[in-house]
Amino acid sequence: MHPGEITLSVSQVRRIVREQFPQWQDLQVRPVAGSGTVNRIFRLGDQLSARFPLVVDDPDKVLEHLEIEADAARELSSKTRFPTPDPVAIGQPSADYPGPWAVYTWLRGTPASVVDLATSESFASEVAEFVSEVRGIPVQGRSFRGHGRGGDLRLHDEWMETCFEKSEGLPDVRRLEVVWSQMRELPREQPDLMTHGDVLPSNLLVENGGLVGVLDPGGLGPADPALDLMGTWSLFDDQRRNVVRNELTCSDLEWARGQAWAFEQVMGAAWYYAESNPTMSELGRRALDRILCTWAL
Repeated sequence: MHPGEITLSVSQVRRIVREQFPQWQDLQVRPVAGSGTVNRIFRLGDQLSARFPLVVDDPDKVLEHLEIEADAARELSSKTRFPTPDPVAIGQPSADYPGPWAVYTWLRGTPASVVDLATSESFASEVAEFVSEVRGIPVQGRSFRGHGRGGDLRLHDEWMETCFEKSEGLPDVRRLEVVWSQMRELPREQPDLMTHGDVLPSNLLVENGGLVGVLDPGGLGPADPALDLMGTWSLFDDQRRNVVRNELTCSDLEWARGQAWAFEQVMGAAWYYAESNPTMSELGRRALDRILCTWAL
């Protein structure tokens, strides 16, 4: 999916675990199939997962990022009624893998990206509940200081220009450009609140139609609260999206900014993963269609 992406075999992971964490050397190692775009994941026994970043340009920066993620995961742990993975250990570079890697607890469930719950009111209500509970975590004087989603929409102009150039095959790219020109001007009316940062179908675990866990807690942090609305366009039809909106009592402006963050995310997913990750690309295209059908500024 990415330039310089690292491949790993089960035998390599087994050897890495045996060398660095001999207490787990007898656990079965199994690759995890999925549409993730950041880590290659293997199960260690029934209770643990090993997460290996797909790209390691600078091991020191990767280690710093993994430590920040672990701290965020600890802060989110048990703050909502929905389980999130807990950090267990950080591994070191080895002969088989050039960078640090992480071990987390394993959660049961199936990613919502492979289960169609677009018309489930109860699932929409649970997603809203999770977002609300995360927003209730104290920011403790912190504010958004990142360079990704969650701050100033206008700082994403260069990326969006790339997306438009790469999306010439999509119908009416000119309309997409006009929509972004409107979205980027949306003002902020709310202070930063705590956000999960990646409430997308691939990170929501479901079982029997209900939300049973949320993955990737390492992005927890203060940001535009509208950020955690972006997954609703990938997840739900109009009626169920409004369940989320109503339960979170979103203003028109907050809802529009959530739509803008979704637009920024899915514009990239639609073209970037078209060949390397068709599931992610299709989710992006579906969300893009929903956004365009409902954008009305």
